Amino acid sequence: MSDTTQTDVGNSKSDLHHINKPLFAITGGFIAAFCLVALYDLDLLSGMVDASFAFSAKYFGLYWQILLLATFLIGIVLIFLPGGKAIMGNLATPEFPVFQWGAMIMCTLLAGGGVFWAAGEPMAHFLSSPPYFGAESGTADAVNSALAQSFMHWGFLAWAILGALTTVMLMHYHYEKGLPLSPRTLLYPVFGDKAIKGPIGLIADASCIIAVVAGTVGPIGFLGLQVSYGLNDLFGIPDTFTTQAFVILALVALYTFSAATGLSKGIQILSRFNVILAAVLLLFMLVAGPTGFIFKGFFGGMGTYFTDFFGMALFRGDAGVFGEPGWLGWWTVFFWGWFLGYGPLMAMFIARISRGRSIRSIVIMLSIVAPIVTAFWFTIVGGTGISAELTNPGSVSTAFEGFNLPAALLAITQSLPMGFLVSVLFLILTTVFVATTGDSMTYVISVAMSNEDKPALPVRLFWGVAMGIMALILIYTGSGGVGKLQSFIVVTAVPVSLVLLPSLWDALRITLAKGKDT
Repeated sequence: MSDTTQTDVGNSKSDLHHINKPLFAITGGFIAAFCLVALYDLDLLSGMVDASFAFSAKYFGLYWQILLLATFLIGIVLIFLPGGKAIMGNLATPEFPVFQWGAMIMCTLLAGGGVFWAAGEPMAHFLSSPPYFGAESGTADAVNSALAQSFMHWGFLAWAILGALTTVMLMHYHYEKGLPLSPRTLLYPVFGDKAIKGPIGLIADASCIIAVVAGTVGPIGFLGLQVSYGLNDLFGIPDTFTTQAFVILALVALYTFSAATGLSKGIQILSRFNVILAAVLLLFMLVAGPTGFIFKGFFGGMGTYFTDFFGMALFRGDAGVFGEPGWLGWWTVFFWGWFLGYGPLMAMFIARISRGRSIRSIVIMLSIVAPIVTAFWFTIVGGTGISAELTNPGSVSTAFEGFNLPAALLAITQSLPMGFLVSVLFLILTTVFVATTGDSMTYVISVAMSNEDKPALPVRLFWGVAMGIMALILIYTGSGGVGKLQSFIVVTAVPVSLVLLPSLWDALRITLAKGKDT
């Protein structure tokens, strides 16, 4: 294992022998195969992904719902145990100040949907009320339920699965027991050394890396499409593959450079910039937008969220039939699969930046603080759009028709004072948000690939560039290629969700043991 005295800009090229070659071959082979099939026959790829998606949603949806709910509830228990005070990571004091630490965490989940989904999902549920609530769509009565459903998908359960329990496990086994900082370590309580050295660990690592590649390349590709749309709408720049490719290449350069410079430089600086820009835009929308409606919507939506929390979390109505997922499959199960796919590698990232912090503080940040901030962000962006739609029907819904997420965002931002400037800043914010996911995931993929806390620079560069090239290839096939990759993460979530299962009891065991030691 590497120790903390190493530089954070990467190891020398002589350290490349640490790369797990079978793992590299499996994950790299997947990237190549997926892109080749997309280029050869996108319809064939679509059929394979759709069938696998339907199977995963039908047979694993309920398990995922229970897994996320249990992860959140057990995490809350850890906060109140005596062992929750235990400091993790073999550091007496935190490596990063609270703001920098929180910024890096906040930019993880929000990067995938903090802007476009914040504008689009509340509007989608407002225009078509979720089946759990059945409120009259498009009316004032549908506001609270629309926001509450968005909070469910991006709130307590989503954030908890990113590391409330798995971070505790990885920090314990890696920093205290010397086991690898990789997904296979999460299976150590069940399989022991066989999980670390055998094919079980290889399969676990490969599944988790492939899931993260799918979950990261998707937003990279969508960003190219969405920013290109925005540049066309705002500046008249042609919305073509050339523009999309330019956006993606700029994004790849940004996040690859950030990942190459390491946690204490690029990743931390980029995350801090993004949080500050997001806070400025949030404050502006709060003041210049429908302030009263936003606060009313936030507290009303949170009230509905708390009141119907367990009902929404375990809702099984409209689950669809095999081959044709219903509302649940295309919404809740899709999001749960997406976040599950990120779970193990996101926990690796959070474990790496949380040294010197207590179990209690890690769980509180992930399971309580981050979800509440996210809910407020969704209320400001999405609530502004709902308010505009209630005041002037069609002002946002017309642009949003066909689930056009960037059009919905631009319709909302351009309804505000200085709408053009706000729209441009939101495009910048979205780009940097996705870059923060790109750099952190490039970093942890490289960590898992090389079993080094500070992976070699060439490894980081390879994965950063490889994900960008994959996005370009899929964009070249049309937006359907990126969409299918995004759906594919739900398929990869099947094995990943099994890797996460031991955390339900082992994180509790670790915390209880630390309570006895104090």
